[in-house]
Amino acid sequence: QVQLTESGPGLVKPSQTLSLTCSVSGESITTDYNYWSWIRQAPGKGLEWMATIVYSGSTFDSPSLKSRTSISRDTSKNQFTLQVRSVTPEDTAVYYCARGRVGGEYDYWGQGTQVTVSP
Repeated sequence: QVQLTESGPGLVKPSQTLSLTCSVSGESITTDYNYWSWIRQAPGKGLEWMATIVYSGSTFDSPSLKSRTSISRDTSKNQFTLQVRSVTPEDTAVYYCARGRVGGEYDYWGQGTQVTVSP
């Protein structure tokens, strides 16, 4: 059984960098044909895809976030991490990490972690 667990600071001040980590158990993040993503949901809004790292290590970031994101991984810890630079209150959301299979949908999700951006 694949399990994903997000961890993060909870509260971040505007202009700071938000760092979130997703710890994965039950499968290696380098297993072929998997991809690992960060997705968020702001209050009253739908799910927003932010970034993905593929099993090969290739990364993709949402252009709507204007190059403020970086996704990376630590294969020794079986974790992947998202950084969001220059956060504003509009970055307040529940942040999820999720696994997808190439050609398929997201099939495993973390429970989500609340991040609030406030002075």
